[in-house]
Formats: sequence, structure tokens, C-alpha cells
Amino acid sequence: MYDFNKITDRHNTNAIKFDLAVARGKPADVLPLWVADMDFPTSPAIIEALHSKVNHGIFGYSVPDERFYDAVKKWQKTEHDFEINRNWVVTTPGVVFAIATAIRAFTNEGDAVIIQTPVYYPFKNMIEANNRKLVTSSLFEKDGKWQIDFDDFERKIEENAVKLFILCSPHNPVGRVWTREELTRLSEICLKHNVLVFADEIHNDFVFEPNKHTVFSTISKETALNCIVSTSASKTFNLAGLQFSINFIQNPQLKRKFHDERDKTGYDEPSLMGFVATQAAYEQGKEWLTELKAHLVSNLDFVRKFVKENLQKARLIEPEGTYLLWLDFSAYGYSDAELDDLIVNKAKVWLDRGTMFGAEGNCYQRINIATPLPILKEALERISKALS
Repeated sequence: MYDFNKITDRHNTNAIKFDLAVARGKPADVLPLWVADMDFPTSPAIIEALHSKVNHGIFGYSVPDERFYDAVKKWQKTEHDFEINRNWVVTTPGVVFAIATAIRAFTNEGDAVIIQTPVYYPFKNMIEANNRKLVTSSLFEKDGKWQIDFDDFERKIEENAVKLFILCSPHNPVGRVWTREELTRLSEICLKHNVLVFADEIHNDFVFEPNKHTVFSTISKETALNCIVSTSASKTFNLAGLQFSINFIQNPQLKRKFHDERDKTGYDEPSLMGFVATQAAYEQGKEWLTELKAHLVSNLDFVRKFVKENLQKARLIEPEGTYLLWLDFSAYGYSDAELDDLIVNKAKVWLDRGTMFGAEGNCYQRINIATPLPILKEALERISKALS
């Protein structure tokens, strides 16, 4: 029903993915598969809901109503087996905004905040921009699968008196969908050392079978009272520019502190178009999402085959979730800088360089496959030709 291979020209639409190449030091004709938004129009149901609001013509201060909360509640229960209460919800204009809010609400300047690298680079940026101490615990790769070093994680917490842990689940960029057992062990360590957990679960709707996403706060009652779970329809339905996210905070004291810190920014009404689109997505977007997921599986199958046949020295880290693939090019023998220069300036493809996520990403590149197959095919062919 939906044609995800139709190419929609995004040039000259103020899209950072397509219109900032030269400003970011890339060739004007580079093919971009870097930032994590999709090259597809969103669900028609969402577009219709937005048109309806536009046609009304008044865009004053607005707040979600019961219908919105019912849509969120139903989606979380149906998709993630997560029973929510509307009283847990605090809205923010994005998950990164929520991370920065949590850092300020629950730590003081100089306090330590831990992340597991390689990881989504705004985690690091928000910690350092708010004058907190950055502590990293490296994930490690074994037999093609990235793993948590629990001993290192706990040791770093003890040595640095860590106050806050920012968890990426599912993990960007290594594509892991953490198991309930892994999340339980992380929670136990954090509870033992009185470390609050902020769980960024924005990629939770993209999980490849047989893997299953576990909402962090469902681990235990103790876990639920020691965490903030943050998500958004933005990745799922390509709505990032509408600036809207949802945070589930079951501990009333944590919720109050988070809410108060958010309000210090002057942000006390959410994006009207953001919550209108989110409500429409959760009420009517499932069919579109189901077909999108099938397209992503098809694109992933194509990448597997292409890498095997044409990029034989590269390694695809088999993804369990997200639409972002983690490719290891180290066997080609280039340095990280040489590899990135070759892909950008010779292949004319813009990916995310692995070391942006941490030193562990040396000679890796992250590629976004949420695009029409002809674009993905051309990008891989350009890279193959440049490497050969």
C-alpha cells in the first residue's frame, strides 16, 4: 500500500541531512545516509491530522487531552507490554532535551555521569556542556556481537562516585537490543550504588525478530522508582522536526524535580503539532509502520548480500534493532581518518564516522538504511568502487 522505494527529493527543504553538506565540509554532491531520520513521508494519517490542525488556523498555547494519553497508553501496552499511568508523563521537546534536563535536575556541577561507549554522541555533549564529569565504560565486541563489561561498569561507578547513568536501549550505534537479564544486572548495580538511570528508548519500535525490547522500568518495582524512561514517536514515524518526546517517571519525587527543572527553561507548554502528530501516529499509524518495518528488513537483506559479495573485507555487525547499521572497515587497512576521507571525498557518501560515538568506533561507519532501496544501492556501490 505504501511505496517506500519512491524517492522524495529533500534538497532545499531546510533538511540538515541534505542541505548542510557544504556547511559541514562535505562535497555538494555527497549522498547522505548519516543522521537518523528517514527519507520517507510519514503516515498519511499523521499528515491528515496535521492538515486538520493547519486548516483550523489557530496555533495558540495547547496541551494534550485524555484522548492523547489514551493513545500513548494503548501503544505502550500493545507494542511494549508496558502499563502506564498518565500521571507518570512529562513531555519535552526531544529526548536530548530530556537528558540535559535530567543531568541538571539530579546532579551538580562536577558530579560524574556514566555512559557506555560507543554511543549516541549527544550523551557526551550534554554531560560536558552542563559541566559534569564524563565517565565512560566501554562496550566490547565478541564474535560479532557487542557486549557490556559489567565489571568495568561497576568499577567506574565506584571509582568516580557516579550519580547518573544514561542508558541507550535499543543501542545506537551497535544495534543491540539488551536482554532482560542484561538490563536486570545493570539495574542491580545502579541500585546498589544509588545511581539514577535515564533510559533513552527512542528506538524501541525498531526491533528485529526474535529479539524483544524490554522497557527498563519493568525490570522490578525498585527499578521503576529509580529511573526515567524517555521515548518519542519521532524516530518511529519520522517526526523529529516536530520536537516532542514523552518521559515516564514513576517516582513522584523524581518527577517533581524533573518537571521543575524543565520549567526553568521556560518550556511549560508542549509543541502543538508534536503532540497532534504523536496522537495520530499511535492511533492510526500501525499499518504504515508494519509496512515500513518490512521495507527495512528488505533493505537489511540487501546490505547483507551486498557486503558479502562486494565489500568482502567489511563486517556488518548483525543488528538486533534500530535502522542504523554498524559496519567495520578495519580490514581494509586504512586509518580511521583515511577511511572517512575516502568515503566522503572519493565515494561521495556521507555516513557517521565511528569515532564520533567513541574511540571504540575506530574504523567503523554508521549507515542509515531508512531510505529507498535505489539510494541505498547507489551509496553502497559508490563505497565499493572507492574501496576497490
